[in-house]
Amino acid sequence: MFAKSHCCNVLGMDGQMVEVEADLSNGLPGFDIVGLPDSSIKESKERIRNAIKNTGLKLPIKKITINLAPASLKKEGASFDLSIAMAILATEDAEIGRQLGEYLLLGELALDGKLRPVSGILPMVIASVTSGIKKVILPTENALEAAVVEDAEVYPAEHLLHVYQHFLGEKQLERTTVDIKQIMNNEELYDVDFSEVKGQLDVRRAVEIAVAGGHNILMIGTPGSGKSMIAKRIPTILPDMTYDEALEVTKVHSVAGYIKNNTSLITTRPFRNPHHTISTTGLAGGGSYPRPGELSLAHNGVLFLDELPEFNPSTIEVLRQPLEDGEVTISRVSGTAKYPCNILLVASMNPCKCGYYGDNERECSCTPPAVAKYRGRISGPLLDRIDIHINVPPVQFNDLRKGEKGESSADIKERVNKARKIQLERYKNDGIYSNSQLTPKLTRQYCQIDDESEMLLKMAFDKLGFSARTHDRLLKVARTVADLSAHENISKSDIAEAIQYRSFDRKL
Repeated sequence: MFAKSHCCNVLGMDGQMVEVEADLSNGLPGFDIVGLPDSSIKESKERIRNAIKNTGLKLPIKKITINLAPASLKKEGASFDLSIAMAILATEDAEIGRQLGEYLLLGELALDGKLRPVSGILPMVIASVTSGIKKVILPTENALEAAVVEDAEVYPAEHLLHVYQHFLGEKQLERTTVDIKQIMNNEELYDVDFSEVKGQLDVRRAVEIAVAGGHNILMIGTPGSGKSMIAKRIPTILPDMTYDEALEVTKVHSVAGYIKNNTSLITTRPFRNPHHTISTTGLAGGGSYPRPGELSLAHNGVLFLDELPEFNPSTIEVLRQPLEDGEVTISRVSGTAKYPCNILLVASMNPCKCGYYGDNERECSCTPPAVAKYRGRISGPLLDRIDIHINVPPVQFNDLRKGEKGESSADIKERVNKARKIQLERYKNDGIYSNSQLTPKLTRQYCQIDDESEMLLKMAFDKLGFSARTHDRLLKVARTVADLSAHENISKSDIAEAIQYRSFDRKL
């Protein structure tokens, strides 16, 4: 008496198919699970035992052995409950056993047999379809998330009994489908708008360039100058996501367990704003079983670090490699996980501890060593990875009292979308979405400049002491400036504007 069903485990961003083998043998009644299960799977024995009993079905009074194959792979989570329960029931019903191999079974069981939602559904369903198993039975709350996977046949269920009846042919589960085009066309409504920002034209321009090309930006200014206000309005001008980007974002949030029930795709770019007391693990991710951190949760969106020097220096130094590589690698005993983190880093800081160094109206109370110590909390290598540094001056009284509104977020977003479409078309064969993702090889290919621009860049390079990394980042920013003007080639003025956004860190 042997039966087999299919389930899935998640490691990093990928689902790994698991075969659940159930065997009944003579001897003292017992229930053993082998194959490197974690504690949540070991505890599933009691959930499954009671769920089968309270559903009105019969648990075999024999020695039950469950093997999760491959045995070398560590398994975790409660998503194995349904698959184990159905494998056990199939050992005494050949009709169910013949059909189980065609399905992926996911879901946690309550003691009364109800199915509870689980996390990581999207990568598990993708892995299942890739392996050739296209039929999926899972909790109703997870159905819309799973249905966005192309070729997947999703059958939601609310109770173990409904799944049992489905395999017996007594009552078929209804398939769930979604309209991807309709989901992608949903527009997010915001309570804030860039028209509420008074003055700060230079800062608004720098932010527009940063968003259009996906460039990291640092805003430096006195308290009350509007740094946080501007940053919190950046989501209103972020470019529309493509389906592939939405799928990547949804996968990360699914693995982290942040997908709300009855939700399909995340179609708005994330905006993460962690507090400065966040730990290294909270920012980069980790844990005994690796989980995504704020860096990855902001993938294809914005990570806003307000008051950057207030963060623990060892914490923000973790940003260096992920900003360069676009992914975080976490190695643990349980395995190595990689999470994407193609983010737009938006950071803000005061010029000194008191906040008024260099201000014409208020006197700074910091000593020169105190100013140097405060700024020294941000290392040169980290500053080097931030494409745009912009000074945010205090807002003038006349600007505050003006009645007319500034340019709206909708107008800025229209220009951003046009620039991003140019980039998507340009890089359609290169596997990237924006100028900020250009590799050194692609930078040489797409960011060629004329002799005048070359001369200007050389002068700035020699005078300001730019690094090789800064050289490439200047070209990427200039490429975005040209895209916003719909220019095919980078001009001297584009290079000049890009240099303008890099000079401030040398003053620091």
